[in-house]
Amino acid sequence: MTGTRVTMEDVAARAGVSRALVSIVFRGVAGASDETRARVLEAARELDYRPDTRASRLGRGRTRMLGVTFAVGHAFHGELLGSLYSEADAAGYEVVLSGVAPDRDDQAAVDTLLAERCEGLILLGSGLSSPDLRRLGARLPVVSLLRPVRDAPVDVVRTDDSLGLKLAVEHLRSLGHQHVALLDGGRAPGAAERRQGYRRGLRAAPALGETVLAGGLNELDGAHAAEAYLALGADRPTAVAAFNDRCALGFVDVVRQAGLRVPEDVSVVGFDDIEQAAYPHVSLTTVRQDAARLGAEAVRAVTARLDAPPAGAADPPGSSHPNEASMPTGAVIEPELVVRRSTAPPASPGRPS
Repeated sequence: MTGTRVTMEDVAARAGVSRALVSIVFRGVAGASDETRARVLEAARELDYRPDTRASRLGRGRTRMLGVTFAVGHAFHGELLGSLYSEADAAGYEVVLSGVAPDRDDQAAVDTLLAERCEGLILLGSGLSSPDLRRLGARLPVVSLLRPVRDAPVDVVRTDDSLGLKLAVEHLRSLGHQHVALLDGGRAPGAAERRQGYRRGLRAAPALGETVLAGGLNELDGAHAAEAYLALGADRPTAVAAFNDRCALGFVDVVRQAGLRVPEDVSVVGFDDIEQAAYPHVSLTTVRQDAARLGAEAVRAVTARLDAPPAGAADPPGSSHPNEASMPTGAVIEPELVVRRSTAPPASPGRPS
């Protein structure tokens, strides 16, 4: 069979049964004896046969596939994918991935998933425009994960980004820091909310000084932010809160190379709590996003629409909101501050701006 695709007919011939019996075995329905089932499975193993589950689903009129767009290289997106896989599997759906990269935009990623006949989409931090999201949401169930969306028929599942940065500032203030910088995320999803949270934290203590430096999504962005921070000289803040953990890690690497100690000379807080943040040599204080719950809520939102009764069907007993399924919904998950060794009281009293 080398070089050719093994078919159900091949398995039937090896097992000495009909193709119909092989189909019954792989569909898991009644109609085959235990002895026949074992013989078919052994033949399939010997031939290295893999059932075409997508063809089977198409034959039933539904693909039960959820399309997911994600940013290639985004560490937290990688952690979310694990949650999405497990939740989708438990709900009886298959996940199909389509990556967004520097030379492949969000629309190209979505187009691939539509061509695969995905029934619903989960967009991780999507960069699609609002008009594009409106058109897409009118076509099939869509969940915007990590990015707030207004005026579009899509469900939103996200972290309370504003609260997260407020928690970071409050933590640094409690340690005695009076001048806290933000390594900003620019136009990235959630960045505006995190800026808002940073300023909310500052307003709670008018003596705190504000400094916003261009940050970004990755270590290189953090390195550039560190260079700008070092250029401030004696006016440097004693603490920084970064847009995300990768940005924070790039910042830490450069300031340490410049001779500053973390946290003795500058305290650093990240955002996301990616796996690397907990490494002993990193020990980054950060704001944890709940990847497990975010994934669960996203899958729940999209499958609730896909599995809802058809329009015009009788409402279930006790239902008081017959149109609720057609209205965009949202889930905002509270983040958690995780304190590690990258933050400490300032070596000298903080300087008000």
